[in-house]
Amino acid sequence: MPVKNRFAELQSEITDWRRDLHENPEILFETHRTSALVAEKLREFGCDEVVTGIGRTGVVGVIKGKTDGSGKVIGLRADMDALPILEDTGLDYASKTPGAMHACGHDGHTAMLLGAAKYLAETRNFDGTAVVIFQPAEEGGGGGKEMCDDGMMARWNIQEVYGMHNWPGLPTGSFSIRPGAFFAATDVFEVTIEGKGGHAAKPHETIDPTVASAQIVTGLQTIAARNANPVTEIVVSVTSFETSSKAFNVIPQRVTLRGTVRTLAPENRDLAETRITEICTGMATALGCVATIDYTRNYPVMVNSEEQTEFAAEVARAVSGDCAEAPLVMGGEDFAFMLEERPGAYILVGNGDTAAVHHPQYNFNDEAIPAGCSWWAEIVERRMPAA
Repeated sequence: MPVKNRFAELQSEITDWRRDLHENPEILFETHRTSALVAEKLREFGCDEVVTGIGRTGVVGVIKGKTDGSGKVIGLRADMDALPILEDTGLDYASKTPGAMHACGHDGHTAMLLGAAKYLAETRNFDGTAVVIFQPAEEGGGGGKEMCDDGMMARWNIQEVYGMHNWPGLPTGSFSIRPGAFFAATDVFEVTIEGKGGHAAKPHETIDPTVASAQIVTGLQTIAARNANPVTEIVVSVTSFETSSKAFNVIPQRVTLRGTVRTLAPENRDLAETRITEICTGMATALGCVATIDYTRNYPVMVNSEEQTEFAAEVARAVSGDCAEAPLVMGGEDFAFMLEERPGAYILVGNGDTAAVHHPQYNFNDEAIPAGCSWWAEIVERRMPAA
């Protein structure tokens, strides 16, 4: 089965929704306009239930099939939030909010799931219940966890859950997926190195935290190079080096280092946290400084369930003719929290030859809309075939 004809007919309308969302981006949990628009559309479509305020600003719509003999309930999730990036696309529908931009395509995800919801509410050609989930704060806020913590899965008896993300570089409308660990756990750390500041011309009268911090940055690279099993995936990156003084002739009192850790195995996650503490403390002490370490575990590894992944790939092949094996991704994805609560799968849909996500010139490719919507709809109709 190729792309559903109904989505070819709806593409222009769905594109209009997407571009309106692109023009009005909202960050983290502040998706008030977006959430209201989503809820309004779901009510217009005739959803059996529309609930707002799940996970603070999340929206859930319930669509019952023509029959419910199966008792199955399938969740479909899209993220709604934008990024704190200044847009540089020059589009006539570019962001009207300075410093905020849909640079990851969540506007496209939301629009595609709305399109699928409209179709499913029109046809109801399935036996069971479809629950469409619109989530805030995927970009670092943990909105998926907030929705789960609000009892979403149990409240609607969701038994399986499916997610989708656009992917630049993958041919437009094609699909890619892999079973098991897919997206990495994403942790962050902040290290403060306290020394003794003073005049740069008299370093012997100071305890220089910049030298200690430079040694620590180099030392942290040994976690991946010398501590972790070389056949496993781990990234330790120091991304910020900030001193307490900006003057050319002052040795600062303190330095703050910030960074991120990406892992795909629990043992590497534990290893990274332990070694960061040991390296920072040990090197700082050896050079006369004091290190304070704050390590935060954020999103867990996103793990696709075997059975649901094969089913998702089967649907993708039906829609586009093929479904490639996706590479491991060291980026994070808070759909991981939903997959910890229920079996399910997360798939990539091609965005074509576009700028990368999180780039100021990125734009979601509207030509991917029919394929994405068709995949959502087919997940429901094939997993819960009409009696």
